[in-house]
This record gives sequence, structure tokens and C-alpha cells, in this order.
Amino acid sequence: MRIIDAHIHFSNIESFKRTASEISHVDYSAEGLSEELKAVGVAAVIGMGVEERSPGAFPDFSASNPMGLDLDKPPAKVARCLGINPALLKGQDILSGLDGIEDFIKDENTVGIKIYAGYYPYYVYDDIYAPVYKLAEKYDLPVVLHSGDTFSDRGLLKYSHPLNVDELAVAYRNVRFIISHFGDPWVLDAAEVTMKNSNVYVDLSGLIVGDGDKVDRMKNNILFLDNFKKGLIYVDNFRKVLFGSDWPLVPIGPYIEFIKTIIPEEHYGDVFYNNALDVFPRLKLMGL
Repeated sequence: MRIIDAHIHFSNIESFKRTASEISHVDYSAEGLSEELKAVGVAAVIGMGVEERSPGAFPDFSASNPMGLDLDKPPAKVARCLGINPALLKGQDILSGLDGIEDFIKDENTVGIKIYAGYYPYYVYDDIYAPVYKLAEKYDLPVVLHSGDTFSDRGLLKYSHPLNVDELAVAYRNVRFIISHFGDPWVLDAAEVTMKNSNVYVDLSGLIVGDGDKVDRMKNNILFLDNFKKGLIYVDNFRKVLFGSDWPLVPIGPYIEFIKTIIPEEHYGDVFYNNALDVFPRLKLMGL
């Protein structure tokens, strides 16, 4: 089975390093990622750009714009979504800042844009993001939106609720939006927004944070599984669902097996591979 992991991280973020070391027990390095991809046969991954200026600062309001993958030199077959720091999308430097974002967008290794709703205190439909969405439309790039619980207690959940995506999707009908993490814990709300809007998709990343043993335990928890299965039934379209792991928060191999328990086998090809190529067309430049 061919696999594209449409949501990982490869940034020098202290909380990611600590989670990898103490919770998920993965080797959070270029070598570690390469070994995992080889072991499970993943053809390509998409890294979500995010940065912090000092250890533990994420969400960092002084981070660069756009934010990239700064852990180390990424292995081959790692594409990126540019992370946006909205704190720098205002004031006197906004035009030069947008020029910088556009320069990175022109790089073929950039396959999308990432908005960190909830980490930064702006709704996804806030006008501050309008110039970014216009760039996404101009270059036919999808926009990945953090949704649901935040991996920081400094986040504000009202900004990361998936219902906020509905207003955004209606306003920008020509932009493809991906609701990350299935909006967990608001899975049915994310499912409704995805079902209603033709330009909205969901990824299944980050539904579990932990090591292989925890993934195995949760894979056998019927109530836990039913939460996501019910949402997928409501979406009623597996061409709108993408696989992602949220590595290094969980090892990729066990997480693939977990996702297989909530996706009917006849849809594996689309969820694990084909849909990513459709939603992120620049991936095809990698020879996939």
C-alpha cells in the first residue's frame, strides 16, 4: 500500500523534543524520520512549518514569517506547509512580510500553508489572514488549519473550534482547506463543516499522542474508535479524508495500523495516498 503522511512536524520545538523523548519514544531527528519512513514504506511526508525563538516559547509571537522546518536538514521526500505568524501580518512591515511569504511559496518544495488557530488568538476567518488566503488562491495551494485541542496550555480553544472554518470556506470558495486532527474533540462539528463545504477536507493526524503501546490500547477501545467512525459516516465521502500522523507525537507505523481500524479497507488507497495528491498537487513534482 502506498502512503503519504500529510501531517508531521520537523521543527526545533522544545515540546516536540520532550514528547518524542518521554512519551512517544521516537527518534526526533532526520535519521530517525528516515528510518521510520523506510520501515513502514511511506513515500512522502508533509511537514507543518513552525518555529520558536527560545526553548518553550511556542506559540512564539516573535517567530519568523513564514515559519519553516528548522530541526535539521529534512530527509528526501519531505515537503512543507509554510507556517504563518499572524502577529507579523500587521503594522508597517506587512507588505514586505507578504513578499517574503510569496517568495517561499514559489519554491516547489512548498505544497501548502499552515494556520495555527488556537495557538495564535485569531479566528481563521479574521481579516488579518486575508492576504495569505489570496496568495493560496493565486498559487493553488491548500491551507491546513489547526483545529481542536491545542498542544499547549497557552492556546485558546475558542479560536480552534472547527465551526469557525465554515465562515472561512464560504468566503473563499476557490481555496481548499484541511481541518487538522478531525477537529478532535469536536469531531461531529468538523464532520458537518466538511460535509457541507465542497472545498473542506479533514486529516486524521494527532488523534493519539503516545508510544506504540498506547496506540495498541486505544486501537481496542470501542468508545474511542466509535467517536471517529461516527464522524466519518457523517462526512460520507472518503475522498475528503487524508492520512496524517502528527509525528513525532506518535510513531508512524503503529498509527497507520490504528487508522486502518477506522477506515474501511476499500478506501485505504484514497485516504492513505490518492487524496493527498489531489489536495496537495505540488506533491506530484516529487515524482509521486
